[in-house]
Amino acid sequence: MLSYDYPLNERIRTLLRIEDLFAKVLHNIDASHEYQHHCALLTFLQLLDVVDRAELKLDLLQELDRQKTTMSLLIDNPAIATNTLKTILNDIDVATNTLRAENTKLGQTLRENEWLMSIKQRAGILSGICEFDVPSYHYWLGLSEARRREDLQNWLKPLLPMHHAVSIILRILRGSSSVSKLVALRGSYQQMLGGIKPAQMLKIDVADGLTCFPEVSANKYAINVRFHVLDFTQKPQKYDEDVNFTLTLCNL
Repeated sequence: MLSYDYPLNERIRTLLRIEDLFAKVLHNIDASHEYQHHCALLTFLQLLDVVDRAELKLDLLQELDRQKTTMSLLIDNPAIATNTLKTILNDIDVATNTLRAENTKLGQTLRENEWLMSIKQRAGILSGICEFDVPSYHYWLGLSEARRREDLQNWLKPLLPMHHAVSIILRILRGSSSVSKLVALRGSYQQMLGGIKPAQMLKIDVADGLTCFPEVSANKYAINVRFHVLDFTQKPQKYDEDVNFTLTLCNL
């Protein structure tokens, strides 16, 4: 099935962006061609832009501490798998201790790398890192596959504790959910949201081969799902048939 995640607040939106960028960086680092390492570096520089928020580290630590407190109260609950819970608590401790061990702002050591920052500055210009613009970068791309990969892994290393923390929080978010099988009549579905804790993310799953995709508008009171079709020559058009889909509301 195809799955679509939709964050319902800026904090979760940032975490999903970090997850997405990390996945692309790691995939391209594992590849061998210089063009794939080029993509890895450009995506890595985008990642630096996303995490360049002074409060992100504090946000992660506060959320990890909150989840640890909540889950610690469940240890003696017979309805909870004790070993699974202890594994998650251990993961939280490791992520928290590693984040706290770094006394500087996330990615600060990378921002002090003048060569990387010069590439980042040029990357903001259309075709700004062609070989005649930045010969040093062209030289780096011409180094061995092993050397390029080693450099990329070293540059990424200071951000791995953040990635670990984000992965834990999103795993808990996706696991704390309610699932409903629904039908969008003539491609549209609306649902009012209630409860004390509003959903922070929703996930829509649709069958493989379905010739439409969902678009969502939502706030803490209601969600609207509209399915559209794409013919690749004009903007998406409304899908006018009934659509079976699964809606998952996630909350921390």
